[in-house]
Amino acid sequence: MEVLKEKKKIILLGTAHPFRGGLASYNERLALQLMEEGHDVEIYTFTVQYPNFLFPGKSQFSEEPAPAKLKIFRKVNSVNPFNWLKIGGEIRRKKPDILIFKFWLPFMGPCFGTIARRVRKNKHTRIITILDNVIPHEARFGDKIFTKYFLKPVHAFISMSKSVADDLEKFDALKPRDFNPHPLFDNFGKALDKDEAKKILGLDSDKNYILFFGIIRDYKGLDLLLEAFAKSTEKLPHARLLIAGEYYSNEEKYQKMITDLHLNNKVKVVNSFIKDSEVARYFSAADIVAQPYKHATQSGVTQIAYHFETPILVTNVGGLPEMVPHEKVGYVVEPDPAEIAKALHDFYDNGREKSFQRKSENRKRKIQLG
Repeated sequence: MEVLKEKKKIILLGTAHPFRGGLASYNERLALQLMEEGHDVEIYTFTVQYPNFLFPGKSQFSEEPAPAKLKIFRKVNSVNPFNWLKIGGEIRRKKPDILIFKFWLPFMGPCFGTIARRVRKNKHTRIITILDNVIPHEARFGDKIFTKYFLKPVHAFISMSKSVADDLEKFDALKPRDFNPHPLFDNFGKALDKDEAKKILGLDSDKNYILFFGIIRDYKGLDLLLEAFAKSTEKLPHARLLIAGEYYSNEEKYQKMITDLHLNNKVKVVNSFIKDSEVARYFSAADIVAQPYKHATQSGVTQIAYHFETPILVTNVGGLPEMVPHEKVGYVVEPDPAEIAKALHDFYDNGREKSFQRKSENRKRKIQLG
């Protein structure tokens, strides 16, 4: 993607501190990069991102301190139409050269679409959206209408996976667009020594850990991984499964699976949102990160794994295979427990970790260089 050569006034509108999660990390890291390139950048984030009754997790808010260098303004109420008109008018009067929306969910379509329409009236600001998804992982009534309403006033699109670019074609095939793979997350600090990381997390130093990381939703296939792991316990007696992330799906369903599959002594569950300052511990303790998704677009977890040079297992869905060369930095397998188990057996039986790490380091450098 071409670098902006002249200084621009840019407003990012989306999730940022005090809200937590990958969206906030992405937007904050993007703002810092644009500032490093000499641009004047502000972030407009939410007063209300989701009403509490629509939010499945324990908290929407981060426990980390606010980023020191960023100008973040909490102004956007996702459910108040009067606020949308007010904020659209405010940004229109500011006349930024570029307004960037980070779009991930049709629920945001009415809010973002109304703001974009108001801003366009200044006939100066170019409106760009970075698309995490066009068609959501979990369908709801109104998805297509809300997404279409948002996309119509946007001038140009950036998708982070080819599957999202293909989905965009169903809504718009004419406006300018670019494909730019999800960048590496490099804001979680340096890798730790594996034994040190295990000690901090209270893990057994003589066990091998397979990591499932991130918010737990049904489409992410934790059930497939549990079935695969159950098939592997006799062949891989020293392997353990480390699940680190907050349940947004039915926790009882997965706990029952762990019990029914006789995995209680071989699975450690950390049922909480992992703070940015703690992410390095989990990826450093793990031999391999498993993403057994049933469907997907792209995933920030893959990019975190690259940052820590941790081997990766992904399923052959959405944009995940685009980032993981098979049997070079990890595995691409079908979303089937037997196939996942087969890859895990190969990984440990043939001592692939060091080889995958070296190739991951080389690929990371290529990604960073663009």
